Amino acid sequence: MKPMRTERLILRNWEERDRELFHRINSDERVMEFFPFRRDRAAADAKMDEFRAWVAEDGYGFAAAEIIETHECIGFIGLLDTDHVPSLPAGTIEIGWRLAPEFWGKGFVTEAAEAWLAFGFETLDLEEIVSFAVANNHRSTAVMKRLGMSADRSSDFDHPGIPDSHPSLKRHVLYRLSRQDWQARKRAAC
Repeated sequence: MKPMRTERLILRNWEERDRELFHRINSDERVMEFFPFRRDRAAADAKMDEFRAWVAEDGYGFAAAEIIETHECIGFIGLLDTDHVPSLPAGTIEIGWRLAPEFWGKGFVTEAAEAWLAFGFETLDLEEIVSFAVANNHRSTAVMKRLGMSADRSSDFDHPGIPDSHPSLKRHVLYRLSRQDWQARKRAAC
């Protein structure tokens, strides 16, 4: 992946120096509020290695987000194939994110996500990008709305990776953004 720059961030592949932050965001109770698990250090390291391989191979993925001014990794934002969600058609690409709590509410996700949407529609030539979250994850759905995504209630689904022991986390809402709607929104902002 060639690093991308936004006004305040560098979006890049994972580096060894990111391991502590990656473990922290995958084990923090607030960050993982809508997940049925927390990752220990070994599991977090394995997942970071998986993310790093995807980004290196595909040129996109859940990539590290680093503040330009401080060189501090704050979490991840990126695009990913949704092969793990059987209710979505093959080839569907999602946009997703996870940041350390001290970076919430500062516009970092929206800023980086806008760059990833441009990459998806302009470089990957995607027709649509989706995002999904646990139904009551209002922070994530608020970002989806700010990005111009629209809820598709007919495509909400029970996530197959969530065990029945966590019924409040099973139901996921799906948001969509077509290239046509993204282009119209971009033109309207000019």
